[in-house]
Amino acid sequence: MPPLLKFLNPFTGFWQNAERYSVDKSRKLVLKHAHSPIDIAFDDRMIPHVFAQNDHDVYYAQGYVTAMHRLWQMDFQTRFAAGRLSEVVGAKAVELDRYQRRMGMVYGAENSLAGMMADPKSKEMILAYTEGINDYIGSLNAAQLPLEYKLLDFKPEKWTPLKCALLLKQMSAVLAMGSDELYMTNIRNTFGSSAVADLFPDYPFREDPIIPVGTTWDFEPLAVPSTPPDTGISSVYNVRTKQKEEGIGSNNWALSGAKTASGYPILANDPHLDLSLPSIWYQIQLHAPGLNAYGVSLPGAPGIIVGFNKRIAWGVTNVAADVLDFYSVRFKDETYTSYWYDHKWKSTKMVREKIRVRGGKTVTDTVYYTHHGPVVYLRKPNGFNRSENIPSGSALRWIAHERSNELKTFYLLNRGNNYSDYRKALEYFTAPAQNFVFASVDNDISITSNGKFPLKWKNQGKFILDGSRKDNDWQGWIPAEHNPTVKNPARGFVSSANQSPTDPGYPYYINWEFSPFERAKRINDRLSTMKRATADSIRLMQTDNYSVHAELVLPAMLKLVDSSKLNATQQEALHLLSVWNKCYDSAEIAASVFDFWTKRLQFAIWDDEFTVKDMPMRYPSRDRTVKLILEEPDSRWVDDVRTPARETLSDLVSASFKYACDTLERKYGPIGEHWAWGRVKNTRVQHLARIPGLGSEPLVTGGGKMTINAMNEGNGPSWRMVVELGKTPKGYGVYPGGQSGNPGSRFYDNMINKWTKGELFELLFMESPNDSPNKVISKISVTSK
Repeated sequence: MPPLLKFLNPFTGFWQNAERYSVDKSRKLVLKHAHSPIDIAFDDRMIPHVFAQNDHDVYYAQGYVTAMHRLWQMDFQTRFAAGRLSEVVGAKAVELDRYQRRMGMVYGAENSLAGMMADPKSKEMILAYTEGINDYIGSLNAAQLPLEYKLLDFKPEKWTPLKCALLLKQMSAVLAMGSDELYMTNIRNTFGSSAVADLFPDYPFREDPIIPVGTTWDFEPLAVPSTPPDTGISSVYNVRTKQKEEGIGSNNWALSGAKTASGYPILANDPHLDLSLPSIWYQIQLHAPGLNAYGVSLPGAPGIIVGFNKRIAWGVTNVAADVLDFYSVRFKDETYTSYWYDHKWKSTKMVREKIRVRGGKTVTDTVYYTHHGPVVYLRKPNGFNRSENIPSGSALRWIAHERSNELKTFYLLNRGNNYSDYRKALEYFTAPAQNFVFASVDNDISITSNGKFPLKWKNQGKFILDGSRKDNDWQGWIPAEHNPTVKNPARGFVSSANQSPTDPGYPYYINWEFSPFERAKRINDRLSTMKRATADSIRLMQTDNYSVHAELVLPAMLKLVDSSKLNATQQEALHLLSVWNKCYDSAEIAASVFDFWTKRLQFAIWDDEFTVKDMPMRYPSRDRTVKLILEEPDSRWVDDVRTPARETLSDLVSASFKYACDTLERKYGPIGEHWAWGRVKNTRVQHLARIPGLGSEPLVTGGGKMTINAMNEGNGPSWRMVVELGKTPKGYGVYPGGQSGNPGSRFYDNMINKWTKGELFELLFMESPNDSPNKVISKISVTSK
């Protein structure tokens, strides 16, 4: 609870955060760090269009207006990343802060910042952006502080360039996709290597890779390190890590002009992330000499991450490369000052982390670093969920700890004119690895699975690695020009949906498992047949709810159900499934039944073998389960080893179907509209800090993890964008929120309804601050005097 008198004070408390419906038509600001006059026009959705006369001022103004709308969000996210929430909320956040620091978030941010500051353009970007944020912070009085500061009773501190780097590191952490090495090590130790090869193969049963099958590689590959002998770890890991979560992905694609009505390419992107208010993204247009770009930025970092300019458009999806490995460490003794490596003792580096605690004493935490990285936990705290993700006594090797300069990628992309500029920009991007899709008015389209990838032997990092062995280290890097890429393929489009980047002919190891192929298959099927495409046909495709998974397995599953043993509710559900169009539309009852049914069937097949006390393991993938259902109905894995009877696949399918129906009936009552998928899924956009009342109401919307419109209860398309290139580009977009981070503003969540309906706003791409007078509702003129 905030201090109530302070919070309720009518002159400085929360009342002051209620914005008037009308906005000031024109304002003049004197900002001492502006080098030249700056004009900022705000359109009818409060999106700023910044017109500056030099690079410094365009990023200075971007920092200022982003802070004006999203200061608390920027502050909270970077405090979270740095392990500094205890300074605000007290002792209850100490373990979270310890975790963030032990994961090396600040260590990685400092290394990235060094890379940014070594480049003159990136340095100018980050320093100007920081100046803009601080000048806005300096203009605030107590009444003007964002609501959350008043609720949590603290004040903003000065922004620093390190905070920009921390924000990018936090995105790497979000997209790291969890860790499976511990589970896989236990599985290999329990069932042996042959079972691992069968149930957890290095390439899926079905795939439709990002780079079309058969693409030839126009480079001479480096020699890949040979697999060391006896690399197995025999230890049992009683650790439950965060498993890779399906749905934290994205879609992007670009069509050649040969497949569009205009004759120019169309590019689409919808990154899938955890949904929150304020929105993850911040829309903005940046205009300066050599620059006129529109898109979305990350509040707290300069530049535009996903967007377009007059000549090109670009977008991203997550690669899910294996760039996070754990190495078991053998210490000499309990002083932890030395560890065994390459047949000798090597010194650790000791870092003392001081965690300031509001209302309490500062906590000092000691973290030991090996040459791989931080030993995240020597002994884990009780009752802290995040620590359960980490094996005790293991060092973390993570690409996010590397020196990097991702800002330079976006500096160059924002100003890019052609394919050559796109390829040059990607050279600077390290992490998190992204599938960068590209289109230009020159009618070039391309996609590149891009990042800094370690040169690994096959399956290096699939299991826990022995940290004492030099041959287990990362041994160099895949050259950037060898990253999987294709330009202007014969099929007339490029696309990605987090699936495997290539077919098995690619000479390097990036990872052994990627997202299931169904979204990619549906995208590629639709784009293959598409002709004379328009922005609207692409918009409709972004909200496609058809399930390729249901298409593949539902007919086989229906045949295995013993309908003679079903009650009336189950009979009705079976009938609805038999006539279902396989779309996860919001009103579909069959979608709810199928979703519950397939999840229960996966549990029924695998749980008896893969849930063992004190030896956590994971299930085989959905892809492997589909192969079992369709091709291996008599597999030994079907039988429940905990019962004396020998179960058949039909037994499990029927029992799982009954269980799904009974569960739905118990939760939602008799079969009917309350079983509709949109209600069962219960999508909502929560407040970033989960403050009650500041999130959205439940949103009745379709889509599912395995459809193009990948949506679940709290994760989905965080930004939908479609760009039609041409003589003048036309952009369309929406995200589930609004420009303002202030719950008292009409611009806080004014885009959610449009997003829920699958509609897009036309994006106002201005050439001067005096364009589109009917769309511009407010202006700020900035001078330095």
